[in-house]
Amino acid sequence: MGRAAFLFPGQGSQAVGMGGDFHEAYDWAREIFAMADEVTGKPITRLCFEGPLDELTRTVNLQPALTAVNLVCYRALVEQGLRPDVTAGHSLGEYAALAAAGVIDPADALRLVNRRGELMQRDADRRPGAMQAIMGLDRSEVEAIAEAARERGVVVVANHNSPRQVVITGESEAVAEAAGLVKAKGGKAIPLAVSGAWHSPLMEDAAQEFAAELDAVEFRAPSTRIVLNVTAGEETDPAVLRAIMARQIISPVRWCETIERMLGGGIVDFVEVGPKKVLAGLVKKTASDGAKFNIYNVENMAGLNQAVEKLGS
Repeated sequence: MGRAAFLFPGQGSQAVGMGGDFHEAYDWAREIFAMADEVTGKPITRLCFEGPLDELTRTVNLQPALTAVNLVCYRALVEQGLRPDVTAGHSLGEYAALAAAGVIDPADALRLVNRRGELMQRDADRRPGAMQAIMGLDRSEVEAIAEAARERGVVVVANHNSPRQVVITGESEAVAEAAGLVKAKGGKAIPLAVSGAWHSPLMEDAAQEFAAELDAVEFRAPSTRIVLNVTAGEETDPAVLRAIMARQIISPVRWCETIERMLGGGIVDFVEVGPKKVLAGLVKKTASDGAKFNIYNVENMAGLNQAVEKLGS
């Protein structure tokens, strides 16, 4: 598969001040932030650097804001001559990964996530839901629990993040019922601070409307390999890529399988391209004992310099 993977984080990795190093240092970074402001009609630059955090974290703002920062961090790597052998993004992060792989233009990535956030927030307001992270049980155990809890409503697996971390999503009562069953089985359930039941059937209306947005954007064959959330596999046909992305909002994020595929394919260097270290932690939890790999986090100049020093040689 190659040696280096670039991984783009999604919702939950945001922080006020993200991307500030690059914005201060480079004209091209300021241009990307300005493009985000223009494409969305929202004060993305101000929200990223000044907050407040609760306003930045609103789905309608966060999706384009975090995507802009991911794109800036990626451009910082490219400017230093570093490119991935394969890439992937976690949920929202997949749009930056698509741009990095040459499938869509950066401006279209920002345009799409802006609309994605608006549609998802609309559906969350119409059909409120909840999400909880389940620790200590494997996916098959969590799926069985979700099935048992469905007498209370919609509840499904949203993310398979690592072998023993699975996120459930759905209607609040059903998710709470499942969380109780998890605890009875010896697992741990942690409520997530989200405004909707992402990656659940409650997002079906958003998914259908978003498909029309995707149809209006040019998709190209990837210039860099990309592993997709919905399939945990690769794809090169632009039409198939577009169809897969139309299902992403309501489909589980198969992140554990994505990382297992990369590790099994010879990836030894993982670069988290964007804020925080959520994805780095999931790589560590997914890798088997004794697996040899390196992890770099490029969210600021210090992280960029470290990655360049190690990977640029």
